Amino acid sequence: MTHTPTDRPTSTASWALVPVLAFVGIVVAVMQTLLVPVIKDLPQLLGTEPGNATWVITSTLLSGAVATPVMGRLGDLYGKRRMLILSLVVMVVGALVSALTSDLLTMTAGRALQGVAMSAIPLGIGLMRDILPRERLGSAMALMSSSMGVGGSLALPAAALVAQHTDWHVLFYGAAGLGVLCIALTLLVVPRSPTRTQGTFDVLGATGLSAGLVLFLLPITKAGDWGWTSATTLVLFAAAAVVLVLWAVMELRREAPLVDLRTTVRPAVLFTNLASLMAGVSYLVVSLVLPQLLQLPGSTGYGLGQSMVVAGLLMAPLGLTMMCVAPVYTRLAARHGPKATLILGMAITAIGYGAGLGLLSAPWQSLVVVVVLGAGIGLTYSSLPALIVGSVPPSQTGAASGLNTLMRSIGASISSAVIGTVLADTAHHANGVAVPAMQGFRVSFLIAAGAMAVGLLLALFLPRADPRRHLRQPQPGSPQRTPPQASQGDAARARRDPPLEPNPPIPTIEQS
Repeated sequence: MTHTPTDRPTSTASWALVPVLAFVGIVVAVMQTLLVPVIKDLPQLLGTEPGNATWVITSTLLSGAVATPVMGRLGDLYGKRRMLILSLVVMVVGALVSALTSDLLTMTAGRALQGVAMSAIPLGIGLMRDILPRERLGSAMALMSSSMGVGGSLALPAAALVAQHTDWHVLFYGAAGLGVLCIALTLLVVPRSPTRTQGTFDVLGATGLSAGLVLFLLPITKAGDWGWTSATTLVLFAAAAVVLVLWAVMELRREAPLVDLRTTVRPAVLFTNLASLMAGVSYLVVSLVLPQLLQLPGSTGYGLGQSMVVAGLLMAPLGLTMMCVAPVYTRLAARHGPKATLILGMAITAIGYGAGLGLLSAPWQSLVVVVVLGAGIGLTYSSLPALIVGSVPPSQTGAASGLNTLMRSIGASISSAVIGTVLADTAHHANGVAVPAMQGFRVSFLIAAGAMAVGLLLALFLPRADPRRHLRQPQPGSPQRTPPQASQGDAARARRDPPLEPNPPIPTIEQS
C-alpha cells in the first residue's frame, strides 16, 4: 500500500515528532527499572522465595528480547507506527495487570507484557529515518537511542520516592498512565511511514529466534541461582546453540527471512552489533554498583550511607548527561562520522570506569563518575543507530535496528548475571546479612572498563564511510518496493540483497 502525501506530518507535527518519540523511548525505559528501588523487598511483597521473585525482572527482559526483532520486522511489513502503538497498548495492559495483583505468577505475566514495549526504540528510529529530513535525522536518532539510558536513570529517584511514601502498586498505575499518554501523543503527532517492504512475515523464523533467545538468556539471568556449571545451565546453553544454528541455516534459505543474515555479516553491521554487545555490558554496571555502594551504611567502612531517594538523585545525572550529549554528537558526527564518535564515546566510558576505581569514597566522587560515564555512554549509544541505518536499505531499518537493540539487551543481561555473581562471591557477612565487598565493586568496574576496551577495538575495524551517509533516506512518499514486473526469482534476490544507495550520492566528507 502506498501512502499519500497526507500521511506526512504537518510543519508543527514534524517538529513535535522527535520529542514525542524520545518521550516514548524514555517511558519504555522506565518500565525496565521500575522495580529496582523495591527489588530487595520483592520476596516479602510477593510472598515467595528470593529465587522466585527474580522472575518478575527476568520475564520483562526475556519478552523484550523476543519482541524487539519481531516487532521491528512487523513494522517494516505492516507499518512502524501501527506496531509502535500496539506495543504501547500491550505495555499499558501489562502495567494494569501488575497494579492489580500481588501474586507472583500474575505479576510475572504483567511484567512480561510490559517488556514488549522495548521494541518501541527501534521502531522509533525507523520512523525517524522514514519521515525526517536528513539534516535533522542524526540528532533525532541520537536522542532516541539515548532515551533508553535517560529513562532508566530518571526512573530511579522517581520510583524510589513513590515506593518510599506510597503503596508500591502505585508505580504500575503511574506506568499505565504514562503509557496512555504515549499512545495519545503518537496518534496525534506521529504519521504513518511512507516506507514499506514487500513480503510476508516469517512465522517460523520468529518462533525459532524466540526459542533460541529464551534458551540463551534464561540461563544467563538465572545462573546466579542455578550455578554457572550446573546441569540446567549447561543444557540450556547447548540447546540455545543448536536452535540458533538451525535457525540461521533456515533463515539463509528463506526468500523473505525475519532477519537478513547476509546483511548482518557485512562488516559495518557486524562490527557495530558486536560493539553494541560490549556497550550493553558496560552501561548497566554503573547502575548495578553505585546505588548499592551509596546506600550501604558507613559502619561497613566503605558504604556511603545515603537514603534510597538520595542515591537515585545522585544517579539521575547519568541520563541527563546522555541527553545533553546528543547535540554534541550531531556536530562531531557531521564532521568526523559516527565511527569516530563511537570510538570517542567508548574511550571516555573506559576512562570513566578506570577513574571510578579510585573515586568511590564520597558521594560527590560518585557524581563525577556518573557524569563522565553519561557523556561516554551517550556518545556511544548515539553513534550505534547511525552506523546501522547507514549500512542497510530503508526497507530493513526496523529489523536491523531491532537486532542492534537486541544486542545491547543481551549485553545488559550478561552484565547483570556476571556482576551479580561477582558481588555475591566477594560478599562478606555483617550481622548475619551478606554485604557486597568493596573488592566486588572494583572488580565490577574493571569488567566494565574491559568490555569498553574490547568494544573500542571492534569499532576500529568498522569500514571507512561517508560521515553523512547515515542521514540518507528515501524521498517522501516513495515506498521501497520490488518492481511488480520482476520475476519471482528477481523479487527474492531484491528482498535479500536490496541496493544500499536509493538516492543520488552525497558529497563525501573525509573521515578521520
